Amino acid sequence: MPKRVLMTEPMKCNGCSLCRMVCSMVKSGARHQGRARIRVVPLEDQENYLPVICQHCQDAPCMSVCPREAIHRDKHLQRVMVDYDLCISCRMCAAACPFGAIGFDEERQKVFKCDLCDGKPLCVDYCFPQALDFIEDYQIPSSGLRKSAERLIPGKLNR
Repeated sequence: MPKRVLMTEPMKCNGCSLCRMVCSMVKSGARHQGRARIRVVPLEDQENYLPVICQHCQDAPCMSVCPREAIHRDKHLQRVMVDYDLCISCRMCAAACPFGAIGFDEERQKVFKCDLCDGKPLCVDYCFPQALDFIEDYQIPSSGLRKSAERLIPGKLNR
């Protein structure tokens, strides 16, 4: 099965945070955006936003630092998952994540991250500006990503 990934398009994101609201309702049962598995970060120009989601990295740093091996790769969807029976909530995974995509629920004393909604990410379905998409990894338009990155961070990419 080809790996599917959540792709973000910052130039389309308007910062409405509907994706966060839907995620928090589905995952925590409350409209509490701090419990959403997705964050929306304003970019320097304050007109565009960057949706930040777990990238389910191939060599996931969160997996390698977990002292209890509570983080593993799901064979079916190739996603990085947390086994809460093993997790001791030490937050080492959150510290290791280069994207800041692992949160901590103070009330429940649990880490949390995107689990791709079992292959049907609701954030994509509810993203009105269509800044989120769930595609097979071979469909990622690398030239388009480079152009977007160059617009966001001019002069910083090696050619």
